[in-house]
Amino acid sequence: MTLAVIVLALVTIQRLGELVLARANTRRLMARGAVESGAEHYGFIVALHAAWLIGLWLLAWDRPVNLPLLLLFVLLQAGRVWVIATLGRRWTTRIITLPGEPLVRKGPFRFVSHPNYMVVAGELAVLPLAFGLPLYAFVFTALNAVMMWVRIRCEQRALDAAST
Repeated sequence: MTLAVIVLALVTIQRLGELVLARANTRRLMARGAVESGAEHYGFIVALHAAWLIGLWLLAWDRPVNLPLLLLFVLLQAGRVWVIATLGRRWTTRIITLPGEPLVRKGPFRFVSHPNYMVVAGELAVLPLAFGLPLYAFVFTALNAVMMWVRIRCEQRALDAAST
């Protein structure tokens, strides 16, 4: 088994685990009266991320791995864990808000409004670069930038409405 296969397997397991956690958190939040925003674009985000990972399995499973870039990817994972731990049961992959709940202002949210999106942007670029796929990194980074333009605007509107 190559290092690339191990990395891709771990990323796949991580992403599937996150979907399970997100689904459980979404159910709990909705049971408490939360509201979803942006459902109309959520499927596109899921498709983009699935295509990114499937494409890496197809193109990178047998490629050498750049260890410094892999280390940078691991550091990005630490950022992802920090975001998830900070939001706790409020973390989800959807835009879910609890009306009247204050915005989270601790952890990475002290420094930036949408830290998870910064982590994701880094991941979508860095992992393909670690496999020597610069065009792949560019294409998915560009597609993600378009999606984040839509998503962050939608999420900010939802957060503003929920906190008033």
